[in-house]
Amino acid sequence: MGVGPGDPELITVAAQRAIAAAQVVAYPVAELSREGMAARIAEPWLQPQQRRLPLLFPMVEAAAPRRQAWHGAADAVAACLQQGQSVVFLCEGDSSTYASASYLLLAMQQRHPQHAVRLLPGITAAAAAAAEASSLGWPWPLALQQERLLIQPTPDAPEPLRQLLLSCRSSGQPLVLLKLGRRWLWVRPMLEELGLLRSALYGERVGWPQQRLCPAEQVPAEARPYFSLLLLRPSWPDVLP
Repeated sequence: MGVGPGDPELITVAAQRAIAAAQVVAYPVAELSREGMAARIAEPWLQPQQRRLPLLFPMVEAAAPRRQAWHGAADAVAACLQQGQSVVFLCEGDSSTYASASYLLLAMQQRHPQHAVRLLPGITAAAAAAAEASSLGWPWPLALQQERLLIQPTPDAPEPLRQLLLSCRSSGQPLVLLKLGRRWLWVRPMLEELGLLRSALYGERVGWPQQRLCPAEQVPAEARPYFSLLLLRPSWPDVLP
């Protein structure tokens, strides 16, 4: 289930109830020795008597270790279920949008289809960033009227991003780029070159105490944290208040 982008108060009532009813709280970690971000978000809602089950979701590009980890996570959850224990799996953001929960869901369906799985949605970082921007005086609806909204990870190379930005500039399509990170070194200059820098908002660690949200032109071209994003609105609909 999705627990939101960072702020524990953005967890849904349904998610709170699911956590309270669970005997086992599972969550993804990049390394077993590290604390999971989803677990940190849900910490105020966890109970001392609940068993915590960190599940390895390695941040690697190779396919084999990722598949092995997903299968291992599904087997660990299934083992708890076979013992009659209720399990919740915490997922940062939304459980269906670029989510670790999606891989667990598919692995459970493949390896343990006898166990029923229920997904609970959560608030995405993009939605939280747009709402916070509007609250700070930068009105930023993600999509209006007949607009098509595109949300995707930032491309790894400049040329695919250039083509994407040109297309959005031509059509006026709003865009959300996730996981800017080190790519901001060349993303920012490209936005400026294409005349889009002033049409963008930058967000970093949305929902966390160290959150940063500001016009993109205020952020220098240097490597940024993995959990960073860009909201781009090249134009506005003709009919507005």
